[in-house]
Amino acid sequence: MMSRSYTNLLDLASGNFPVMGQAREKKRLPRVMTVPGVISELDDDQANSVSSDVPSSVIQDRIIIVANQLPVKAKRRPDNKGWSFSWDDDSLLLQLKDGLPEEMEVLYVGSLKVDVDPNEQDDVSQLLLDRFKCVPAFLPPDILTKFYHGFCKQHLWPLFHYMLPFSANHGGRFDRSLWEAYVAANNIFSQRVIEVINPEDDYVWIHDYHLMVLPTFLRRRFNRLRMGFFLHSPFPSSEIYRTLPVREEILKALLNSDLIGFHTFDYARHFLSCCSRMLGLEYQSKRGYIGLEYYGRTIGIKIMPVGIHMAQIESVLRLADKEWRVGELKQQFEGKTVLLGVDDMDVFKGVNLKLLAMEQLLKQHPKWQGRAVLVQITNPARGRGKDLEEIQAEIQASCKRINETFGQPGYDPIVFIDRPVSLSERVAYYTVAECVVVTAVRDGMNLTPYEYIVCRQGVSESGSSSESSGPKKSMLVVSEFIGCSPSLSGAIRVNPWNIEATAEAMNEAISMADAEKQLRHEKHYRYVSSHDVAFWSRSFFQDMERTCKEHFRRRCWGIGLSFGFRVVALDPNFRKLSIDHIVSVYLRSKNRAILLDYDGTVMPQTSHNKTPSSEVISIINTLSGDIKNTVFVVSGRGRESLGKWFSPCKKLGIAAEHGYFMRWSTNDEWEICGQTSEFGWKEIAEPVMKLYTEATDGSNIEYKESALVWHHRDADPGFGSSQAKEMLDHLESVLSNEPVAVKSGQFIIEVKPQLMTRYGEFFT
Repeated sequence: MMSRSYTNLLDLASGNFPVMGQAREKKRLPRVMTVPGVISELDDDQANSVSSDVPSSVIQDRIIIVANQLPVKAKRRPDNKGWSFSWDDDSLLLQLKDGLPEEMEVLYVGSLKVDVDPNEQDDVSQLLLDRFKCVPAFLPPDILTKFYHGFCKQHLWPLFHYMLPFSANHGGRFDRSLWEAYVAANNIFSQRVIEVINPEDDYVWIHDYHLMVLPTFLRRRFNRLRMGFFLHSPFPSSEIYRTLPVREEILKALLNSDLIGFHTFDYARHFLSCCSRMLGLEYQSKRGYIGLEYYGRTIGIKIMPVGIHMAQIESVLRLADKEWRVGELKQQFEGKTVLLGVDDMDVFKGVNLKLLAMEQLLKQHPKWQGRAVLVQITNPARGRGKDLEEIQAEIQASCKRINETFGQPGYDPIVFIDRPVSLSERVAYYTVAECVVVTAVRDGMNLTPYEYIVCRQGVSESGSSSESSGPKKSMLVVSEFIGCSPSLSGAIRVNPWNIEATAEAMNEAISMADAEKQLRHEKHYRYVSSHDVAFWSRSFFQDMERTCKEHFRRRCWGIGLSFGFRVVALDPNFRKLSIDHIVSVYLRSKNRAILLDYDGTVMPQTSHNKTPSSEVISIINTLSGDIKNTVFVVSGRGRESLGKWFSPCKKLGIAAEHGYFMRWSTNDEWEICGQTSEFGWKEIAEPVMKLYTEATDGSNIEYKESALVWHHRDADPGFGSSQAKEMLDHLESVLSNEPVAVKSGQFIIEVKPQLMTRYGEFFT
């Protein structure tokens, strides 16, 4: 049966999901609730929100980690009867447990890398839950293909790596059916989480771009759920992200998390810029933490690059001599200087750029011919498509050309390894490499440099690695467009598109004095060893705890439909106004003061035609016609326009320019309520405003009788806001001796007399 929240989401996405009808009804896992008291809905009119008014008595917390794939390996039994499962020690999801509290239970929700027959799915689910605390999400084949190979790999992955679909042959046009499958897949993941969650006790940590709309499904069901999201890929600049047809749906879904994590400040800055430009949200930095205010909730922004699992690398390093004979590699490359590349076969890894830089190195510095070797390990591709096939062919052609041009008997300048390489074999190559080169044109993080640094350090004296004695040194040439680059200050950073500069950087790295290499290596090792995966997960979880600590002290309401759903969080003392109560009090009262704002209340804020409609005039006349009512329109607008618009409303009072001018009815004269009639300050303020208006496209000056207002609503959001702050300081400086107040508001800077009457003072 389809949930109500899912049905609403479909309304926005497409109105209908034909693929969902093919999904087989699954037997649900038993769900145990540990929440005492009554399970209630926080808002009867909106989403079904399971919650409790009192904290749970269960002391032990639990975290549910949700990702596209579970951290387990699966293989068919030899007799073809059933499945055999084991932990995937290379999985980040498994490694991050080291940073969580020891007493915390960890549950995993995700899909498997293998196809499980529908008849076996219930048994596999129970087995994984009992033995591994894993809850598998089984996606129907048609949804899986469109979700992963379609929307994730054809739309999100290229876009987040700055590749736009300029033509149908490169990237492909936006396909709404793929988006529908993405939403459907996220809904399946949410149902698996809902089956096992204890909403008052559990934390939920969602990982990566495959599940970016999952927070909306979960938040709609559990308003006060403690939930974090971490994006492991880059987040593109707003100019790129805004090309996505479902940009706001994804952005609003992410904002249903409590904490959103990124590897670098650049990625976080791009996300915040999108929130500002598309949703009008501004972030604040307080005591080192960045927060976004969103309907009363403060959403934390976490910037923390992930690290490596030190113990795993060191344990493999101790076995490297046994499992993969380092001595053989040293013998193979005896007398040679080894540069190493380890990359996935991906259009964004810049492997061919690296090969071209190696070719340029051999041309520019002939001394390295016969001496320098680039070993390029290329892991199998995880995606597919025409672009990938083209880059594979280009790489093969470059390797052949370089080896034919510069090769000698017993010497090939390029050693290309195009097959899966185990961690132990990779460690052996790290051990003999003088320099690691990473030339990705865009990469979320890339942990290859971190692994290399630890391998070059070797293990402690008690270990058996051949690198455990002697001076430790390493060199890195890394692209400035990868996530780990900012943390490696001793690396030589390059623009991988500049082949000549990259070649020179490679030459500098392998020609550098050993003492300098040692100093750079020591600096890098201190950082990598202290900022490992446990440090990363511990830091993220602590921030999630801090961000969510007020959840059960606030009143929450879920409002909105589809991807417009959000939770409004208010003070515990807040009480929702009852319309019946308002009507009752209104009818009993003998005297009523009704103050109506104009823009945004009487007239829509976004309307260009500000003249009130006949319906508005009729309503105001009805209200002001009651002898018990005193009705005022209170506005910052001028008396001339307000008087003209409301001329049919004979008994309506008007407070213009925020109360500087006031009129009780059309038969009365305008009164000046301000205590000053001296406006010489305008001659000082106006030239300043004109200066900023000329420099800020989309801004304008509004001339009032009592004030000057500079508007920047139609200017570029970032530039307009920056100019407004600068103008505020400028005006406060030049008007410091004048009897005026300089105020900033929503897209405005206003200069007005200090003692001007404000709202509500008319009736005191």
